[in-house]
Amino acid sequence: MYLSDIPLDEAWERFREALQAEGLWQPLGAEKAAVEMCLGRVTAEPIWARRSVPHYHASAMDGFALRGRGTAGASERIPVDLLVPTDATYVDTGDALPDWADAVVPVEEVEKVPLASGSGIRLRAPVPPWSHVRPMGEDLVQTELVVPAGHTLRPADLGALAATGYSLVPVWRRPSVAIIPTGSELVRADVHAPAGRIPEFNSITLAAQVQTWGGTAERFDIVPDDEEQIREVVAFAAKTHDLVLLNAGSSAGSEDYTASVIASLGEVLVHGIAVRPGHPVVIGMIEAQGGAQHRTPIIGVPGYPVSAALTGEIVVEPLLRRWRGLPPAQPDTIQAILTRKVHSSAGDLELLRVTVGRVGERIVAAPLSRGAGVISSLVRADGIVFIPSGVQGLEAGERITVRLYRSPAEIDRTLVALGSHDLTLDLMAQFLGREGIHLASGNLGSQGGLVALARGEAHFSGCHLLDPETGEFNVPYVKRYLEGKPATIVTLVGREQGLITAAGNPRGLRGLEDLAGSGIGFINRQRGSGTRLLLDYHMSRAGIVPQSIDGYEREEYTHLGVAAAVASGRADAGLGIRAAAAALDLGFVPLFQERYDLVFPGEFYASPKLRPLLGLLDDQEFRAAVAALPGYDVSPMGHVVWSSA
Repeated sequence: MYLSDIPLDEAWERFREALQAEGLWQPLGAEKAAVEMCLGRVTAEPIWARRSVPHYHASAMDGFALRGRGTAGASERIPVDLLVPTDATYVDTGDALPDWADAVVPVEEVEKVPLASGSGIRLRAPVPPWSHVRPMGEDLVQTELVVPAGHTLRPADLGALAATGYSLVPVWRRPSVAIIPTGSELVRADVHAPAGRIPEFNSITLAAQVQTWGGTAERFDIVPDDEEQIREVVAFAAKTHDLVLLNAGSSAGSEDYTASVIASLGEVLVHGIAVRPGHPVVIGMIEAQGGAQHRTPIIGVPGYPVSAALTGEIVVEPLLRRWRGLPPAQPDTIQAILTRKVHSSAGDLELLRVTVGRVGERIVAAPLSRGAGVISSLVRADGIVFIPSGVQGLEAGERITVRLYRSPAEIDRTLVALGSHDLTLDLMAQFLGREGIHLASGNLGSQGGLVALARGEAHFSGCHLLDPETGEFNVPYVKRYLEGKPATIVTLVGREQGLITAAGNPRGLRGLEDLAGSGIGFINRQRGSGTRLLLDYHMSRAGIVPQSIDGYEREEYTHLGVAAAVASGRADAGLGIRAAAAALDLGFVPLFQERYDLVFPGEFYASPKLRPLLGLLDDQEFRAAVAALPGYDVSPMGHVVWSSA
């Protein structure tokens, strides 16, 4: 499928050798930029002060400049009087001292008095020389180093450079990057996309990455899957940009032209890197006709959004840092415990997205969706785990290194919720975010959440498990899974469950009995979820066997996932909450009422870390926001159902 499928290190070595041959494995060249425009730019040389700061002896107070020795002996009993302006002269803060003065007395420490020869001031304490004076060069002395070469300029640096006499600053040129989206199926993200047409947003992500990494990005218009058109646009972009990113078409399908376009304009160095997501990366060098004196590097970026973003991180960012005169990045990392087992392809380096939080004394990392098309996994990710080639997976409880997207301080302010999915958790995240608290939630199902609590991997879990023997929600399961560990169960909401159907319920469904042997396509929730147990409980009571329902084995992990399956026609119906049906304008057949609780291990329920979350249960704005969701009852919110703490 690929011209070559090689490890990332080998791909980078080929790329580096080609860049070195073109003189491109170094900063792109220095330029002088206006100091006020240099935030985030990198200095191309050490910068020495052209003038001292301050460049004169300056008053540090509003007061009177004077000769310090002329105030010797002043006291309450024997004050010293000075004639103004002969012996003392008024100055404001920042004013230059007269040549004859060497001190300043603050205005509030003097008495104004009439003297025989004019007005004067009276001092009742001596003023030592250089009191309340900023001497020339107190901050920086002319010829002193202000900032070294290779320094990323910050706001304070710009002020220091301006103060020392610089209006133009020598900095490395910003890399210019052309981003070319291709695909006949693409439409602009701001226009309506009918079925079969895909909103183009990869170029937005890539451009934002380039800008974050100190480059300038130009997004080109979408180019259809026409090899000649793509070739023309790439050739044009290579004349005026330092790097070309050609998005999509990097695989080997019938309309994947990236490799052939690069080959026709220059040389393909790499076609396929053993990395997932991001396998079909193409790296090459193309002839830049016109003013350019060297070949231009080009990267064929995969079309899947996660693959595109991660290609930016592992290929584009290191190159831009090199061009900007910076050393390789040293991202924050943290040691964490993996919450569940993950399998991996032994032949590839895998980039696993995870949420991260401190639970008690441990840092835990919960894997997110691994699909190359699931951009939300990057939105929710707190970090990324590199699973090396040759490793077939990681075990639950294994100690791993996470490269962080958030700071360690943010990780400490993260609450980890693992368990049943509910729309109110998104509202909870929104409200907590106002207080600088990040809520990281993973959809493991109610049973999976209780297992995570038992292993100390979460601060709390959402749960709605109906016990078929007692008809009671959650308490029997908490007792069973937490095995005598202290815990507290607090009700969040009452919810209405039922059949989610196409709008208008065209199949005329009235209950679960209508699903059996009818050929109606069903979409189920995953094993271990409270909704799945609720379904099985009522099916058993009605004498419905799973084999009689078409689609019983097909699973989704959230209520919205079930609703999306129905809305897209993948299924005729699925069991879920009314709010999920309403979110996608679908039909809903109400069947059951249930209680959705939050389960807290004993050590967390009373902890300061959970106090903001528990406070939301009494917050009227939060309760109103939840009550506005269809099918939700907030009257029991905050009620402690059971506690063994």
